[in-house]
Amino acid sequence: MEYSFAGKRIVVGITGSIAAFKVAGWVSTLAKEEARVAVVMTESAQKFIAPLTFSALTGEPAYTSMFNQAQSSPMSHIDLAQDASAFLIAPASARTIARLAHGIADDLLSTTVLATRAPVVVCPAMNPKMYLHQATQDNLERLRQFGYHIVDPDSGLMACKDEGQGRLVEWESVQEVLLRCLLKNDLQGERILITAGPTREALDPARFISNRSSGKMGYALARAAYRRGADVVLVSGPTALQCPFGVKRIDVVTAREMYDAVLAEFNNATMLIKSAAVSDFRPAVSFEHKVKKENAGETIEVVRNPDILYEIGRLKRDPEQIVVGFAAESGNLIEEGKIKLQRKNLDLIAVNDITSADSGFEVETNKMILIDAEGSKQLPWASKTDTAHMIFDYICQNLRKTGN
Repeated sequence: MEYSFAGKRIVVGITGSIAAFKVAGWVSTLAKEEARVAVVMTESAQKFIAPLTFSALTGEPAYTSMFNQAQSSPMSHIDLAQDASAFLIAPASARTIARLAHGIADDLLSTTVLATRAPVVVCPAMNPKMYLHQATQDNLERLRQFGYHIVDPDSGLMACKDEGQGRLVEWESVQEVLLRCLLKNDLQGERILITAGPTREALDPARFISNRSSGKMGYALARAAYRRGADVVLVSGPTALQCPFGVKRIDVVTAREMYDAVLAEFNNATMLIKSAAVSDFRPAVSFEHKVKKENAGETIEVVRNPDILYEIGRLKRDPEQIVVGFAAESGNLIEEGKIKLQRKNLDLIAVNDITSADSGFEVETNKMILIDAEGSKQLPWASKTDTAHMIFDYICQNLRKTGN
């Protein structure tokens, strides 16, 4: 399964907005990720940015007119519509949104969109009063009813000096919607609960017990699950990572807070993936004020935190629910994984070697072993994003049996 834009035909429609210059950066990014990008520009768009800019970025002429003699085909709107893997309209002006909502095919862009059966992603950008006008809102709702994907604009100060909602959304959000449209939605209908990051157990206001987890693997899993069509809830310990687009995040700090959040969400989940590194112990006493080193003892008394995964395995009643655990080990990986798989009543466990410099904590890559009741599988060394997709590939093929 392909997880990126590589080889996909992305048709980008540019309309008349000052935000058109931002989309040049998007087109450049798509081209660098080996997408085959075609740009269609309205007449108004060409007043803000030259077609030559997009031609240079994509390596092919920008499409500007229904009857441009320089274009390779007299039926460009049909060729583009049929060849498209996805259609992105950004920035989408109020005028173009109205055209699309009412099927007015009076230029190349609107005609091509009407002819395509590819997913259509629309990114509005306009003056806040224009965006909030009931006519625009009605038109956007009509596009949603057509099955188009609307990425709501951001709020802020506009080029016209008005302030409010209407700024073109950032690429990081748009790419997630596009990838969700392009990837096989083999997790559609799943409600996946994922835990990520470390927990912190306070000794006093300045000190705590924690671990080296960055949360990167859990966040990669949440992002991959959203892209593949799932409804995702992410229970996250303290981390500097940005919540993936489309994911509901519940922030916690301590192991007990994570325990409460997981148990509150578990019954509504079809799948739990517990990738968080939860502190096994907490200080027996947490001091309200900072303990001065002169008054501190040489030992800290600790007590055990609840084992979240063990409790979930014990409470699990629905055989359709899938529970996946993670284990960070420094030796005997398969043996330790099998013990935890059985003891905690898991469907699958992912084990990684934390002694490796390029796998585990605080790095961008992983090399994991997946273990279930049928045996084990070594995943290749890969980015955490690709590792997340390989884990879901395995789940779909072996546990859900929906994969090809």
